[in-house]
Amino acid sequence: MAEISRLSRPGGLRLAVRHRKGRGPTIVFLPGYMSDMEGGKALALDSWAAEKGRAMLRLDYSGCGASEGAFTDGTLTTWRDDVLFLIDRLVEGPFALVGSSMGGWLALLVGLARPERLTGLVGIAAAPDFTDWGFTEEQKLQILREGKIEEPSDYGDQPYVTTKAFWQSGEANRLLHGSIAIDCPVRLLHGQRDEVVPWRNALTLAQQLRSADVQTLLIKDGDHRLSREQDLARLIDAVATLPEPI
Repeated sequence: MAEISRLSRPGGLRLAVRHRKGRGPTIVFLPGYMSDMEGGKALALDSWAAEKGRAMLRLDYSGCGASEGAFTDGTLTTWRDDVLFLIDRLVEGPFALVGSSMGGWLALLVGLARPERLTGLVGIAAAPDFTDWGFTEEQKLQILREGKIEEPSDYGDQPYVTTKAFWQSGEANRLLHGSIAIDCPVRLLHGQRDEVVPWRNALTLAQQLRSADVQTLLIKDGDHRLSREQDLARLIDAVATLPEPI
């Protein structure tokens, strides 16, 4: 496993990364909301990449994991810019993005910002536009009125906190209303027992992507995490079989 290193982004906060050089387009893993680079999917993919000699970059957004900053200061735009900063500083040449849940939304935004370097994209229960469909109208009003909303989490003791700044940033970066100008191969994995991100969203996203090479894999008994052994095998296969540039 690559050692943790830290890079100071503009503004001074230090972002934590694990970067290992190797062959092929660098695989960049983007965690989900309130997650970090030490999750099961990131570790499984990193282990496979190390075995195959593939270059890989794992990272923590500002305010998450081992990176500096307060989580509640983060927005979708902030974290997109964190990823772009780290890619521009550390990755030489092309890269492939693997994004889990919110990380799938960020992968799309990063891909749109660096289309000439993006060779492939894998979404795991990708959640673009969740500030729109993921909240009721009353919850949206509460966010605007009180500045944040807290919800119980199924994945830990800490509640999910959504700030007004994050919600507004998400609304400003919605993608599903029109064509998404990504032309590389895309693989979308989604569990049909996902109680967080509706699996039909994967079909909507596949339709909106401009790429002609989009494959959607629906796992009938899969949940939101897709972290079982068989799910991790599907993820690794999706990344391993992405066409590489000639």
